[in-house]
Amino acid sequence: MVSITEKLHANAIGLDAREPLEIAALLVESQADAARVVADVLPELCMGAEYMAASMHAKGSLIYAAAGSSALMMLADALELGGTFGIEPGAVRVLMAGGIPSNFQMPGDTEDETASLEDTLADVSARDTLVAVSASGSTPYTLEAARIAKEKGARIIAIANNPDTPLLALGDCSILLHTAPEVVSGSTRMGAATAQKIVMNTMSTLMAIRLGHVHDGMMVNLKADNHKLKKRASQIVQIIADVPENAADEALLLTGDNVKLASLIAGGRVGLEEARHLLDTEKGNLRGALTRLASTYQFQE
Repeated sequence: MVSITEKLHANAIGLDAREPLEIAALLVESQADAARVVADVLPELCMGAEYMAASMHAKGSLIYAAAGSSALMMLADALELGGTFGIEPGAVRVLMAGGIPSNFQMPGDTEDETASLEDTLADVSARDTLVAVSASGSTPYTLEAARIAKEKGARIIAIANNPDTPLLALGDCSILLHTAPEVVSGSTRMGAATAQKIVMNTMSTLMAIRLGHVHDGMMVNLKADNHKLKKRASQIVQIIADVPENAADEALLLTGDNVKLASLIAGGRVGLEEARHLLDTEKGNLRGALTRLASTYQFQE
């Protein structure tokens, strides 16, 4: 039986003989359709995000495993977690079949190479969550990573674009994305990958919100390591503490660009140690710390 991701798209017959505008419209429409299917799996996204947040709370690891186009989507999500949400580098691991490319070559045969995974995943435990992504749902590398991690007690978030596949059967949280056949048959870097990217971006953002790293839609745990992000950090503190730029910048200087601490300090009611205590008490949740501060000092958010 031909899998959905390998089938011919109903509207692709004669594709190469059409005008470029017509082809472009079909390609864009097909990816927009793929994006819309993610709305059908919202409960699963919430469950997956809870698993991910639980691993972070437990000082475990968030492990991504995939090959090919799915791995590129996975890599894009994983690499952003440090700068955007302040997730510690050691808390995130990326297993990409063949390794992360250092050139423009991504050989397809690497998705069958599974021998190294036993050693790579030797230290996995029940504290960890593994996100396994495969459009086909049967990629050997991804399947083996999920199997090994599951045997060691880790929770598995399985993402696939074909139903009734081995990968989905391994998942503690299984996310089936009912994307249509690709306009270019089998080119899952298009519709299937678009849906996968939305799923992973959504879950990791939900995780960050659950961890208290987002406040009123602002990334309050960002790593301000360039001019743009330092300016963003200052603007966030100005908004949350309702203070002018100079007060926000002073608080950020005192805290080493820690937006959460600076937001507590900038109002002028607490010092660094008390701000740290407030955040520790609320397990890093800024809203909880601000509420506690307001009740004690009549500080207004």
